[in-house]
Parts: sequence; structure tokens; C-alpha cells
Amino acid sequence: MVDRIVDPFKQFKGIVVPLDRVNVDTDQIIPKQFLKVIERTGFGRYLFYDWRYDLDGKSNAEFVLNFPRYSGGTVLLTRANFGCGSSREHAAWALLDYGFKVLIAPSFADIFYNNCFKNAILPITLDEVVIAQLIDEVIKKEGYALAIDLEEQTIQKPDGRGIHFDIDQFRKKCLLEGLDDISMTLQHEEKIRMYENKLQPFQLIDVKGL
Repeated sequence: MVDRIVDPFKQFKGIVVPLDRVNVDTDQIIPKQFLKVIERTGFGRYLFYDWRYDLDGKSNAEFVLNFPRYSGGTVLLTRANFGCGSSREHAAWALLDYGFKVLIAPSFADIFYNNCFKNAILPITLDEVVIAQLIDEVIKKEGYALAIDLEEQTIQKPDGRGIHFDIDQFRKKCLLEGLDDISMTLQHEEKIRMYENKLQPFQLIDVKGL
């Protein structure tokens, strides 16, 4: 039995937070001065730090994450090229630690996109026209929530209408089964042990005299 490192992702419903910005880079997601910690937890407090707080460290009331209506939001809706810039995995850690489980955008930077899957975050790409419509609906309706069904690859809106999304089937399988790089490797634990046992006689050879 393979130990699960992350929770399986099958169905999820959450309040949507609209971040109406393009080209949001990883240095904005988690500024470089907060990268000293090596654990994956605790980064949520620094998410979008330069936008959430002013120079005195006080909450910026004009930034969307500070709007009371989006408190507890777990689905981030944003614009194209989200997660561009440096390859820091801390960006995914910060989003997850804050509470975001689903990201929806027209496009993501490649490395950031891969890091999301490694950390049990589902990044969904949709057409820009659909994104624009969703942002408009979220802004107009307080408490706007989306229900995501990964198995069916659908997003259900509050009015009951559905949106289909595409996803790589291998990545889908990993999320559904709660597998990360380590647990995927452990699926082949018996074969790895057999291989190591075959190598063991060679490891006992004394090479000092050769």
C-alpha cells in the first residue's frame, strides 16, 4: 500500500476570488525576502505581500484579498500568464498555505504550472472570453462559488451551467489518487527492492586490493 503524501482531489467547491491582473509573477506571489524558510508551511501570510500591505505593514483595503466578501476564498480566478518569472516552488506553497486549492486562468507559466500539480493544486486553463465572463459574474454576485469535478472535468456555476476543462490524463490521475513524486516512486517499491538486492553482492566486493 503506497502512503499518500497529499490528499486526493476529486470534487471541490469554493468561494472564488477574482485577481484581475495579467502576468502575475512569482515574486509578487511570494516576495524573495520570505524564501528563507525551508518548510512548506507558513507562507500563506506572505502571499501577495506587496499588494496586501502598504509600506507600514498595514492591510491594503483596496486589494482584493482584503475584501471581507472574499474571506475564506479557495478558488483563485485570474488572467493570462499567471506564475511567470522565477521558478520558485514557494509560490505554490504560499497559495496552498493561504487556502487556494484551484487556480483558473487562460494560461500559466510552465514551471509554475508543474509545481501546482506537485502540491495538490489544480490549475485550470479556460478561454480568455470565459475568464472575462466569470470575473464579471464574481464581482457582481457576493458569495460566488464554483464546484469543480475533476473526474468529470467540469466546473459548475451557481446557475447550474457547466464548463468543461481539459487536463493531462497523467496529472489528473496523480491528483485523483493523491500521488506526488515520492508516492509515485513508492508504487514501484517492490521492483526497487528487487533491483537493490541484485546489486548487493557487488557491493560486498573488497576493491582495496584491486
